[in-house]
Amino acid sequence: MSDRVNPFGDLNDFTPASPKGKQKSVKKEVIDQVATDNNFPSRQPLKIDPKPAPQPQRRYTTGRNRQINIKATSATIAKFYRIADEQGVPQGEILARALDALEKLGNR
Repeated sequence: MSDRVNPFGDLNDFTPASPKGKQKSVKKEVIDQVATDNNFPSRQPLKIDPKPAPQPQRRYTTGRNRQINIKATSATIAKFYRIADEQGVPQGEILARALDALEKLGNR
């Protein structure tokens, strides 16, 4: 059939430790030193910098109910948000104005 050995086939020489058996305690400093010497990863949470300031909410009641999802560079997206924030208008309005300006340039 199979040449595979049953790992639980021969447990005759196994004797479990008694529950009242005395266990040697190791000092925490020794454990820490062994872990440091062998480059064991720590399970302590990483200390991270405080969270950056959250982005301001950009919510307007405009009647726009369609969504467009486009890919752009980080610089383009930052410029888009900056213009919308400076002018204090919704992002959809910035897009509409940009498209109107492009149409005017194309009709020259």
